Amino acid sequence: MDGTRTTGDGGYGSQGPEVAALLEAASKGDERAWRAIVDLYARRVYALAKSRLGRGQGRAGGAGSVAGGMGRGSSGFGGVNGWGGCEVAEEVTQSVFVTVASKLGNGGYTEKGRFEAWLFRVAMNRIRDEARRAKRHAETFDGELTAQTQAAEGMENEADADRSAGFAALRAAMGQLGDSDREVIELRHHAGLSFKQIAELLEEPLGTLLARHHRALRKLKDLLTTGGAATAFAGLSGGE
Repeated sequence: MDGTRTTGDGGYGSQGPEVAALLEAASKGDERAWRAIVDLYARRVYALAKSRLGRGQGRAGGAGSVAGGMGRGSSGFGGVNGWGGCEVAEEVTQSVFVTVASKLGNGGYTEKGRFEAWLFRVAMNRIRDEARRAKRHAETFDGELTAQTQAAEGMENEADADRSAGFAALRAAMGQLGDSDREVIELRHHAGLSFKQIAELLEEPLGTLLARHHRALRKLKDLLTTGGAATAFAGLSGGE
């Protein structure tokens, strides 16, 4: 999440005038400005997509590189390699930034200081589309792929095994949450949005959003405690 700035509530970026300047330049075809926008936001979009869509192995040099491509009709990206994770999340991230590039290039987006909320609305819509597609095709990832990944990594020591077990428990608990609860946690803790930005994105009063987030974290903690993995909750509860 390099290049972002924290807000008073611990979230990421109340975007400053520098982002507006980058957006204006990118809309006029400035490739360096476009790369700067990607550097600011692509990893957060990828983290959000990966949290929802699984952890399948990515292709070498695949859509984990999302930097160039403001040219007319372009869908290619290049520049940031080695995310090393989920192929479908990489593809969704690329799709999101193709959409953003297209909107910026053809005047389909007007900057009003809410670029992040708009960007993550595009991302959430694309993630939901992909999740529905995966469900229709009965694609299940967690059990088999988690086992394969752990075997490939070789578990160098007991501490690594404990961390892996904690992450697996957290993923399993997240999978038991309803879509509404999971969404607010993912937008806060994976996408790194501030509560104000999430409230704007979901078109809810800030107080309602805060209450939703608190309840969702409580449900998650209860699930992890029941499963004997309460320590896996610590990383998220720090952002509450």
